[in-house]
Amino acid sequence: MKAIGLTEFGGPEVLHVVEVPEPEPGLGEVRIRVHTAGVNPADITFRSGGCTTQLATGTPPYIPGIDACGTVDALGTGLDGRLAIGDRVVAVVIPTGPYGGAYAEWIVADARSVVHAPADVGDAEAATLLLNALTAQLALDALELEQGRPVAITGGTGAVGGYAIQIAALRGLTTITDAASGDESLLRHLGADYVVARGATMTDRIRGTVPGGVPGLVDGADLRDAVLPAVADHGTIASLKGWSGPAERGIRVAAVSSLDAFTDTGLLSTLVSLATAHRLTLRVADVLPAARAGEAHRRLAAGRVQGRLVLDFLLGPLS
Repeated sequence: MKAIGLTEFGGPEVLHVVEVPEPEPGLGEVRIRVHTAGVNPADITFRSGGCTTQLATGTPPYIPGIDACGTVDALGTGLDGRLAIGDRVVAVVIPTGPYGGAYAEWIVADARSVVHAPADVGDAEAATLLLNALTAQLALDALELEQGRPVAITGGTGAVGGYAIQIAALRGLTTITDAASGDESLLRHLGADYVVARGATMTDRIRGTVPGGVPGLVDGADLRDAVLPAVADHGTIASLKGWSGPAERGIRVAAVSSLDAFTDTGLLSTLVSLATAHRLTLRVADVLPAARAGEAHRRLAAGRVQGRLVLDFLLGPLS
């Protein structure tokens, strides 16, 4: 089969079409014919060499990608009947695992990480859901905020930030987020209660909205210690990119990783249900043929991408 992979780490130019053996599912696994794959910041980290330790025992080509939408076309052993050949599904896969990531014509995934795709949603939209909504959910869990409490979310126009705004609203939290010029209407549509201007005075503006600072903050923009002034004494920051402090004033930094929840089928199914009910807005920035993965990585790295870029493995030949 063909995939988008790399034989050396580096910039977007290292991504190219590779040929690898078609995988076969084993115990507790399913094979999926990939229709679309989401392009996430984690893919850039993978491509640029941020996972070399985990890949030390593997051999190139290495295949990026975590989010996939497609159709089940083979079943391994030991399954419970929840999934069948022909089912349209979404999945999260671990690109440092034995089969590589989602940028491939076929993937093999742990069946627990595969759930039926949201109804009445296109393949491109479906490929933007699981990783980002799962991260948003776990980040809000880490803050341990009671209903009615305020929460700040940086990077609200991004995929994780947008889902965090909507999930926070479903939990009855008061949401505050930052916006660049022209973004406020989108954030209001997603459910943000307060929108403050992005920039050097953002933390002052958050404190102007919530005197004393917010008890919890989801750092979707990876601003790290720059957001500390917005957080109340003994509050919590949910850090999504591995930053763990140091903080100040008793502020706790909770480093959030979605990896441990990849096999939480119940939680993944709940996120699909929210998308099916239109409680989560699936935002696609653009869809590109899979062979243009390098271009997608360049655009994502350049910033100001609202929603997710998606690679389509059925759109044009992989050559």
